[in-house]
Amino acid sequence: MTAFDQGHIAYLVLLGAALVYWFVRSNRASAGKVAQQAIAWGLIFLGVIAAIGLWDDIRQTVRPRLGAVAEAGRIKVPRANDGHYYLTLKVNGAPVEFMVDTGASQVVLAKADAQRAGIDTEDLAYVGRAYTANGVVRTAPVRLGAVEIGPVRHENLRAWVNGGEMDQSLLGMSWLQLWDRIEITGNALVLSREGR
Repeated sequence: MTAFDQGHIAYLVLLGAALVYWFVRSNRASAGKVAQQAIAWGLIFLGVIAAIGLWDDIRQTVRPRLGAVAEAGRIKVPRANDGHYYLTLKVNGAPVEFMVDTGASQVVLAKADAQRAGIDTEDLAYVGRAYTANGVVRTAPVRLGAVEIGPVRHENLRAWVNGGEMDQSLLGMSWLQLWDRIEITGNALVLSREGR
């Protein structure tokens, strides 16, 4: 918890204490009714604090999935609230949500996404290593029969299945390099290729 967060908490506690003091002092004559109202206001106050604390989680849960606009040879991906770009591609016919990651050299599938795409993750040889922010993880090379988004299709694409825990599959540079042009403009990632 940062000093900024501690300051917010201290402010809220002082504000709450001042309100409780004023409320009790104003209504000394009817103590039972004051107690009921104090409990009600306390619950409202706690509910507001909980909603503020959980706002980012709530927003991520209820936010609409950002899609990509796919045209012949051009894809426009809006930036998500967290600042990243997400694409849902069909991998071997199954929808898989990826985060575009220019720091990843390859396409990396989380185990659950690989299984959804028909890959038997228990039968793979995890011979590779990937160095991540969370340490070294084992990876297994695979070939993806078809990777599609809208009218754009790539076949026999090399990828890796992550042997460790991974929440989100990654679209790395090996997929991005299949495009002729990559640009970020107007809060969107635009991928385009000429005459294909």
